[in-house]
Amino acid sequence: MAEVRTEKLCKSYGVAEILKDIDLTVEDGSFVVLVGPSGCGKSTLLRTIAGLEQSTTGKIEIGGRRVNDLPPAQRQIAMVFQSYALYPHMDVRGNMGFGLKFAGFPKNEIERRVQEAARILKLEALLDRKPRDLSGGQRQRVAIGRAIVREPEVFLFDEPLSNLDAALRVNTRIELAKLHRMLKATIVYVTHDQVEAMTLADKIVVMNKGRIEQAGKPMELYYHPANLFVAGFIGSPAMNFIPGRIAEASDQSLVLQSDNGLRLTVPRQIWGMAAINAGDQVTLGLRPEHLKVTTGGNSAGQTGAIALSGTVDLIERLGDIGYAHIRLGDGSGAPLVGEVRGTTPLDVGDTCSISADNEHLHLFNAEGRAFSKIAAKAAA
Repeated sequence: MAEVRTEKLCKSYGVAEILKDIDLTVEDGSFVVLVGPSGCGKSTLLRTIAGLEQSTTGKIEIGGRRVNDLPPAQRQIAMVFQSYALYPHMDVRGNMGFGLKFAGFPKNEIERRVQEAARILKLEALLDRKPRDLSGGQRQRVAIGRAIVREPEVFLFDEPLSNLDAALRVNTRIELAKLHRMLKATIVYVTHDQVEAMTLADKIVVMNKGRIEQAGKPMELYYHPANLFVAGFIGSPAMNFIPGRIAEASDQSLVLQSDNGLRLTVPRQIWGMAAINAGDQVTLGLRPEHLKVTTGGNSAGQTGAIALSGTVDLIERLGDIGYAHIRLGDGSGAPLVGEVRGTTPLDVGDTCSISADNEHLHLFNAEGRAFSKIAAKAAA
């Protein structure tokens, strides 16, 4: 396998900049997932690495070779698309071996590679079937097998599971993880599904408006988001945000006056002596699972860095875990979402108390950049 590297990679269509100075390293044998909202440039980046799009400026290296001017067939990559793109008149064997046949490989070598890919993907019993006789998951495995037989240096996946139903997506995700461990392959994978990203990735790359917002291990991004965008994008439900300003700042504490009338005091030492001053516009971030939600509106007895009271607007019951949407202050801001156990006796209209521990607080400046925590929980 091989390392993939881009330096100052840009892609424009006329005056529209799609990729802006992309510096990315995909280590040899790693599984890197590109995530971001629709239109952020993740599929364009993948297609540019593959050679299906021509970069405007910048450098692309695969296995130490500069490949900007090489056609896709000479880049030692194999790509799996969202669409299976199988030939309906060919059986599984024919579909998997067609590329090799077209490239002039001898029949015995084609058969060897097809049989090996079929063994890896558990497709031996399906080799004589046509695509119409296969399930969605089986068709996707055939598409992956077609990539495997090429024995590429790098696998590129463009939302390969989006056409599958929820249960099949989970099963195929597990198979992809096993496949990566078996092949020790270098994989670049595009998805809009952050569960896929968190499950599969060695490294997640979060993109927005053609730029990389943050790249790192899944739990690093989860516990230490670099900015508001990453904090809001990674995690489901999304992180809660309480915008406001610093009303008071001392060596011991910070007092946040929120935009909807709340006044919160948090320990200063969470962020060391970072440049946080009275009058600064900030946003406090809290993940739903880090909020402790209890019945009753008296927050005085709550433990933690913050203690609040509110009214339940909605409860999403998902079995043993649920999510309570809680209105705070004057009710003008977005409700806080807190995780509750299925047995918690809460209902719409009830008053409740909310608290959160110091280690789970996040603070962002006016530009949306995170203040680094000195006592943060270590990323797993």
